[in-house]
Amino acid sequence: MGLVYLWTGEGAGKSTSAFGTALRAIGHEKKAIIIQFLKGRKDIGEFKVADKLKPFYEIHQFGRPELIDLKNPSEEDKKLAKEGLDFAKKVLEQKPFLLILDEINLAAAHGLIEIKDVLALLDNAPEETTIYLTGRHAPKELIDRADVVNEIKVVKYPKDIKALEGIQY
Repeated sequence: MGLVYLWTGEGAGKSTSAFGTALRAIGHEKKAIIIQFLKGRKDIGEFKVADKLKPFYEIHQFGRPELIDLKNPSEEDKKLAKEGLDFAKKVLEQKPFLLILDEINLAAAHGLIEIKDVLALLDNAPEETTIYLTGRHAPKELIDRADVVNEIKVVKYPKDIKALEGIQY
């Protein structure tokens, strides 16, 4: 039975946890598919590694390279998020072992996609597929629907820390 795992909170490590799980699946020669919402940068480690981990790893981005204004997302941001959700529906027809919907919590919380549409996707997922949902501000409806929920909180984080290639991206 595929479970729904949800990672949320203000702390770092939500996506990183999901990618660690993908690496475990790949190690067992099981298919892991990542769909990134709100992200379009091609210089991040999880995107750059895709060719090295074929055929067990796929990553698809549905976002612009720039950060979006979550208080006022553009129509393009909403269109890309919807395309990502529609793509996830098609991916589930393949019955992958693991489907990671990276930053979907944030996309749903800020109205780029409808929460009811995410719930419908989860309710129609095949039993063979485990699904990871990541991102801050997870809506209550997604928390209630998930089988496993983890909240990452900040205990300590230096203000002057710089993003380090291979660690933060």
